[in-house]
Amino acid sequence: MSKVFYVTTAIDYANAAPHIGHVYEKILADFLARWHRLDGYQTYFLTGTDEHGEKIARAAAKAGKSPKEFVDELAEGSFRALYNRLGISYDDFIRTTQERHKRYVQEILQKVYEAGDIYYAEYEGLYSVGSERFVTEKELVDGIFPGDSEPPVLRREANYFFRMEKYRPWLLEHLQNNPDFIQPTGYRNEVLEMLKEPIGDLSISRPKERVPWGIPIPWDENHVTYVWFDALLNYVSALVAEGRFEPFWKHAWHVIGKDILKPHAVFWPTMLKAAGLPLYEKLVVHGHILALDGRKMGKSLGNAIDPAEMLEKYGVDALHYALLRDTTLAADSPFGEPVIVSRLNSDLANDLGNLLSRVRTMLLKYCGGVLPQPSPADSPIAREGVSLAARVRPLVRELRFNLALEEVLQYVRNLNKYVNDQKPWELARDEAKRKTLEDVLYTVVEGLRIASVLLEAAIPNKAKELRRALGLGDYSVADTETWGLSPAGTRIPEDAPILFPKLEASPNDAGRKAQNATGKPAARPEPSVQPQAASNDPKAANGPISIEDFARIELRVAEVIACEKHPQADKLLILQLNVGDHTRQVVSGIAQWYKPEDLIGRKLILVANLRPAKLRGVESQGMILAGEDEAGNVVVVTPEKDLPPGARVR
Repeated sequence: MSKVFYVTTAIDYANAAPHIGHVYEKILADFLARWHRLDGYQTYFLTGTDEHGEKIARAAAKAGKSPKEFVDELAEGSFRALYNRLGISYDDFIRTTQERHKRYVQEILQKVYEAGDIYYAEYEGLYSVGSERFVTEKELVDGIFPGDSEPPVLRREANYFFRMEKYRPWLLEHLQNNPDFIQPTGYRNEVLEMLKEPIGDLSISRPKERVPWGIPIPWDENHVTYVWFDALLNYVSALVAEGRFEPFWKHAWHVIGKDILKPHAVFWPTMLKAAGLPLYEKLVVHGHILALDGRKMGKSLGNAIDPAEMLEKYGVDALHYALLRDTTLAADSPFGEPVIVSRLNSDLANDLGNLLSRVRTMLLKYCGGVLPQPSPADSPIAREGVSLAARVRPLVRELRFNLALEEVLQYVRNLNKYVNDQKPWELARDEAKRKTLEDVLYTVVEGLRIASVLLEAAIPNKAKELRRALGLGDYSVADTETWGLSPAGTRIPEDAPILFPKLEASPNDAGRKAQNATGKPAARPEPSVQPQAASNDPKAANGPISIEDFARIELRVAEVIACEKHPQADKLLILQLNVGDHTRQVVSGIAQWYKPEDLIGRKLILVANLRPAKLRGVESQGMILAGEDEAGNVVVVTPEKDLPPGARVR
């Protein structure tokens, strides 16, 4: 197998129901798994639940259940059930209470013990019950370990210890020689800082008398395995049990949250080294999901997002797409219902769904519902389509999922523009232009085929539904690099549901209702977003806006790579902008204050999600921000510090 990909998530600690953070991580990994399958990789995707430890034993006792009853209900009834509803395409769901996992943990413990890297000692230190590990004073913030609700306790007990410090120089050298081992780079830098000082040895057991719920240490039945030495081994135990270790392990990408960076970036590599196992390929670290006001989410704060409720309201594809499109791995990302509604209405309904509806209507009206012969492969829109995968592929591998999706959506917008420019409804009036009409319609169908495949990892159900509405089947990423694969003569279905029912503000009620193909309200609960009441005050536009309104504005850093005067307007400049993954053309009325050559190389702030508009005959794909002083002089807004093109402004 020349192309192999193995992706895992952190296994979820089964002491409470899943939240939006769990869902976010699974959607990230699902996107990677689906993309690599589509791109011809032999792919394996593992997720599951972590079911041992002191916290679980406490939670089970509080619920009046045995630990096994407690974790069975959560693992199967909550976590796995929700992920199945979400369409998470895992190949294996591991539970650390399974015998296959227990056997492997004991096998590795015995191996490391016999190699002399595990010893017995007494230790006294600060113990975090929430994280189930000893912590240092340096790790505390205001006396509490991050993520805990109460201070650590002083605890003295005899445990077995793993000689982790022994492997610190080796791990430091590995990170220095392999800069892509931990991504994004900021998290790698955090680990490098950790490794500059001694990390100490790792306590890997707990007295069974105090913590009976765990995997027994194979040579000492009076101790059970520390939860991290148990849980981390799931990434290997699942493969070994299924006979898949050899082809998959060396290609492993672990997707985790930043709060468990140290166990995965320090504990885990040193454990593997001591056990004589090769390292994984990459650690992919993501930030947290925040409330739209930038605060941490939580039930006690009243701002938690219920993933099951979001799924019920908006469906699998809209939730997947919004989480991928409006988050970045390198930072915490504000998220909420308005974000889902905005993406559903703009990208998915207006851009993608509307284009499908338009081309279907014209095919049925002008071609009897039959796909015409392939259009020429040398047109600009065709060349752009077949080259799209080459631009998207590296963005996915570089973990810039939002930019990869924007690349495809920009092509969809270009297809919409192509329809508007070609005006097939006018071509249909002239029989002499019949071939041109058919070429235009085939071009849109073929462009939608390509876009749907490249979006399928993010909207798995709707991408296939889109192709079914055009009489098309399944394709790979490689199939998008060839023009003309939509079979001529295919008859499209006469009826097809609206791909993404738009959420419209209704003047008769305070909610938004999804319209189905018949125009009647769909049976879907209404989102909680309330539209603003209309105002007759002309000054209302300058009044306060809600955080939901602001969340819809997408600001990006853009570098000016070319600039010229507008040929038909003295006050306008035409700027070509590098937005990181693509270029944009923006027309701006700043010619009075800036010469074209003064702007080249500058980094500006772009409003990136404005609808394209023509200014004096030239299309503008956004707007740059500028300020005005009391004398009327205009100054463009620039970042205080250097940021890369495409960076999001928050």
